[in-house]
This record gives sequence, structure tokens and C-alpha cells, in this order.
Amino acid sequence: MPASLSPDLLRAFVTVVECGGFSAAAERLHRGQSAISLQIQRLEDRLGVKLLNRSPRFVTLTNDGEALLDQARKILSLHDALAARFDRKEVSGTVRLGAPEDFATTHLPGVLARFAREYPHVTLEVTCELTLKLVELFNAGGLDLALVKREPGTGVEGLRVWREPLVWAGLESTHDIPSPLPLVVSPSPCVYRARATHALDAAGRTWRVAYSCTSLAGTHAAVRAGLGITVLPKDMVPADLSVLNDEALGLPDLHDTEMALIEAPQIPAAAQRLREAIVRELEHGVA
Repeated sequence: MPASLSPDLLRAFVTVVECGGFSAAAERLHRGQSAISLQIQRLEDRLGVKLLNRSPRFVTLTNDGEALLDQARKILSLHDALAARFDRKEVSGTVRLGAPEDFATTHLPGVLARFAREYPHVTLEVTCELTLKLVELFNAGGLDLALVKREPGTGVEGLRVWREPLVWAGLESTHDIPSPLPLVVSPSPCVYRARATHALDAAGRTWRVAYSCTSLAGTHAAVRAGLGITVLPKDMVPADLSVLNDEALGLPDLHDTEMALIEAPQIPAAAQRLREAIVRELEHGVA
């Protein structure tokens, strides 16, 4: 008979991988670190393979762990959807979610629409702000969950749920950009603004802020009007604007951007369900 795999064991394994260690996984699952370690050991014993390479600072997947991870996520997704479908205890209440405007308008509508259909008695309060302002609001206790932009590898707390390239965007007719380079950006503090100006400074390229606006629609309008170029995640460039050729225009590479999900301690059940939906759908590209 094949080994019987408990969803609790699979959840412990997936959470350790997503959190990058046993301590953070234990905190998220509200269990002791020793309990999580024991669950991983039981799972490895059931399967007869080693799933994780452990070190004092981090854990990495073995080949067998990599093979299990995607299948474990699919099993948990089906398990959670089935449990939610027949859960007699109605999930209700208010969830306070924060997200940058560009990400909220591009990638969240599908996630939130499906969540609202599944949990009709939950009220969603979504705050769109710059990342640093979202972090301030979160730290003050004003949000249950927040999606925040961060620089890859900076060690900023949170679970990475999205990653994509940052690009320069402008009019299709942009062939010769004047010096100093006119930028259309959000006011400071802004991760994309900082990324652009630091990259230009490192490349020795002069620049000036030609237009500053907190609104994504305002930024798009300024670029369409020819006031300057801006920085956007590649998938968020509107159809009527163009991704500019970095080499041809002498623009520095901007590398990737990351979106991390942070959560307040002891969030209510409704917020837990939304967190699970965001992680599941964004990590697998459903949104």
C-alpha cells in the first residue's frame, strides 16, 4: 500500500519551504518549532526520502523535495477548497488589506473577486498606498495583511508572492531621450523611483523629475503626454505604451522587482483565508 500522507504534514513541509526555515514556519502555523521539525521527520519517514537539507541558517530542497513541493501545493489547494466548501462555520468579518495601487489594479481584482464569491459574508477593506506608507500603517496596527514592494535579497520580512522584471516605459515614438533624462515617477519614498535614480546615478546618466504623481493613472497620462519616461513592472505596461530598449537608448538595467506578503500576528479566520488565497493564486499565476 502507498504511504498515507496527512495534509498537516504536507502543510508543514510547504510552509517551511515558503518561510525559508522552521522558526518562521512555526510562527505562521502557530506551532512549536520542535513540532514542525517532528512533522517534517514523519513525512520523510513516510516517503522514505530526505526532503530538506538543513543548516543553522537556512534550509534547501533536495531533489526529492523539489519533486514533492508542487504536488503538495496542489493537494493542499484541493484540500482547502473542499474543506471551505463544506465548512459549517460561516466565515465572516472584515479583512484590512493594503497594496500598492499598480499591483492592486492589475493583479488583485481576480483574486479578490474569487475570494468574495467564496466568502460572501467577509467585508474587504483595501487600502492603496506607496509601500513605505503601507508598512507604516501595518506597523501601527491598521492592516491585517499587506502586499509590499521590496528589493530582492534585502531580508525584508514577508513571503515573496510575486517577482517580475522592471522596465523603462514610454511612448513608442521615443527614440532619442534628452539629457538630463525626464522621469515620470511617484513622490518619495517609492521603491521604483529609488531603483530608477540609483541605476541612473550608477551609470553616470543625468536625470530630472519631470512629473511626480501618486496616482498610477496620472503617471500613465503624463507619459502619454510625452512628459518623460517611467519605470513599471513588465506585465503592467499599458498596451498604448512601449517597453523601451535599454541598450539602444543607453538606459541601465533595472533587474527584477518583488512583492512580499506580510501579516499581522493572530489575524482572524477571514484574513487567514484571504492570505491563503493570495499566496495560492499569485504564486501559481492564476491572478
